[in-house]
Amino acid sequence: MKDAFHRLAFFISEVVGTHRAFLVALGAVVVWAATGPLFGFSDSWQLVVNTGTTVVTFLMVFLIQATQNRETRALHLKIDELIRAQRRARNIFADLEHATDEELTELEAEFRKVRARATAREEAKQAGGAAGSGV
Repeated sequence: MKDAFHRLAFFISEVVGTHRAFLVALGAVVVWAATGPLFGFSDSWQLVVNTGTTVVTFLMVFLIQATQNRETRALHLKIDELIRAQRRARNIFADLEHATDEELTELEAEFRKVRARATAREEAKQAGGAAGSGV
């Protein structure tokens, strides 16, 4: 049952993410709008589109979230494999999505320092190259 749901969610998210699905939805809205004068723009006429769009939106939220969760999980596993394959990589990064906010903040600070040092080295290299070129 769970696997069938994932297949259905993936299929629907693939289908509704196409230009054809957009055109079908646009066509439905145009037909609905065009029938307004026939129904005197009544409350029932408005209720049809309001109810329809609410139900579709409600269901799509769950299907899209299920697909996104699965794709995110697969992406994490792929990245974990790349980290594991690198000798110099720290294994802490393989499970980073489970780190505390404090651990993430510490790592961000560490990488800001690394970037700052790399930027300073690059600027020094460029300044030294410009000074040596007589410019």
